[in-house]
Amino acid sequence: MMSQVSQKLALSGRRACKVLEQARATKRRNLSPPSDEQQLTDDIITLAAKYGKYGYRRITALLNDEYGWRVNHKRVERIWRKEGLKVPQKQSKRGRL
Repeated sequence: MMSQVSQKLALSGRRACKVLEQARATKRRNLSPPSDEQQLTDDIITLAAKYGKYGYRRITALLNDEYGWRVNHKRVERIWRKEGLKVPQKQSKRGRL
């Protein structure tokens, strides 16, 4: 996008970012998701369905130990939030009569 704007307005990349009020660092490179992202997402959803009370930290441990993934808990948490996964709330104990 920055290169299009800079070509149309005949500006440098620095000036184009200033016109768009964008940080230059955000326009440097295009990020593509890792090639194994979909497989990891599927494994996380499978484990979350199988172990309903486990959170993303425990799922990360299972992925690393049993599934052979070498994955960071932050990456699992990002996918966890993106997929809308949640651990059910703890049920409170009923009051005794």
